[in-house]
Amino acid sequence: MSSCATILLSFLLFFCVRLFFVIFSSRRIRLAPANPRPSQTCSIAIFLGSGGHTTEALKLASALDFSRYSPRTYIVSEGDAFSAQKALALEHIKATDHVFSDDQPQHKLLTIPRARRVYQSLLSTPPDAVKSLLACIYLVSVRPLFKKGAFRQPFVDLLILNGPGTCVILCAAVLLNRLIGLPSPRVMYVESFARVKSLSLSGKLLYHFTDRFVVQWPDLVQPGGREVYCGCLV
Repeated sequence: MSSCATILLSFLLFFCVRLFFVIFSSRRIRLAPANPRPSQTCSIAIFLGSGGHTTEALKLASALDFSRYSPRTYIVSEGDAFSAQKALALEHIKATDHVFSDDQPQHKLLTIPRARRVYQSLLSTPPDAVKSLLACIYLVSVRPLFKKGAFRQPFVDLLILNGPGTCVILCAAVLLNRLIGLPSPRVMYVESFARVKSLSLSGKLLYHFTDRFVVQWPDLVQPGGREVYCGCLV
C-alpha cells in the first residue's frame, strides 16, 4: 500500500471516529436548569427561513425573556427583506415593553447567501450551496477568532433552527467547527408546526446532528427516538 493511500485511510478513519464522537456528545447534552440565575445571559442566533418559517421562528423568539437571551442575532437569506423587517419589528415591540440596562446594541441582523432558491434546478444548486457554506463557515468559525475579547468563544451560545434548506448548511458549519475542535454553539432544531405526521427534509437531515430536536406533534415522537415533544409552540 502506498504512503498516500495510507495517509488517506488514516485521515478517513480519524474523520469517522471524530464524527461519531461529535454525534455521541450531542446526545448527552443536558438541558439547562429550569430556573437559571437571573444574572446569567445567553446569546442566541435565530435563522429566519422566510415565509411561514420566519413567522414560526419569530413567535418562538417573542416568548423569550429578552433581558436574559441577549444579544440576539437574526440570520436571514439574501433577498429576504420580509424576514429582516419582521425581526426588526419584533425588536421594536420588545423595546417598548422592556427597559434594558445595557446601552450596547441588543440585536443584530446578518445575511447569508441562499443555499438553493425556490424552483432552482438541482444542477445549478451545488455552486450556490458551496457559496452559502463558505459564508456560514466565516460566520461560525472565522469571525469569532478575530472578535476582540472573545477568543475561544462561539459566535453565540445557542443557535435555533426551524428550516428550510439553508439551515442545513448553517448546521454543517457548526458541525465542522466541532470536528476540528473550535468552540461551537448548541444547536436546537424546532420542527415546523405544519409537520404533523412526518419530518421535513431538513429535519431528517439534521436529526442526528443537533443538540435538541423539538417536535410540535405527538405523532412525530418515535419510540427510543431523540425527539422532544413540548406541545404546540407557535
